[in-house]
Amino acid sequence: MIDPNKNNEPLDLSYLKDMSGDSAEFIIEMLDLFKAQTPAYVADLGKAIADKDWARASSCAHKIKPTFAYVGRNDAKDHMQMMERNARELNNVEELPQAFSEISAFAEVLYRQLDQAKAELEKRL
Repeated sequence: MIDPNKNNEPLDLSYLKDMSGDSAEFIIEMLDLFKAQTPAYVADLGKAIADKDWARASSCAHKIKPTFAYVGRNDAKDHMQMMERNARELNNVEELPQAFSEISAFAEVLYRQLDQAKAELEKRL
């Protein structure tokens, strides 16, 4: 389950800060990459679920999962892991459309958080 209480908190970018030596330029590049790639991955996941192509849904969820950890949203990463596992193991697949709906709504919140984080980082350049 994605924690809605965290949706109003700033992102935890400590992983990217540690990885980059706190390089604002690098972190901005990673945030831009996340925003460029994630919508397509999420759309692919939605189509796979709509098509009941569970192998593809599992693969899509697997691809998206680590990106949430990079921006400090382990709740969303865990949600994707559950979706990946359920699609792969064919457990509770009837719940995947609702789980996808939750991640889609969350992605919109996350994109706003990414924009805020980027604006803050750009002040350091």
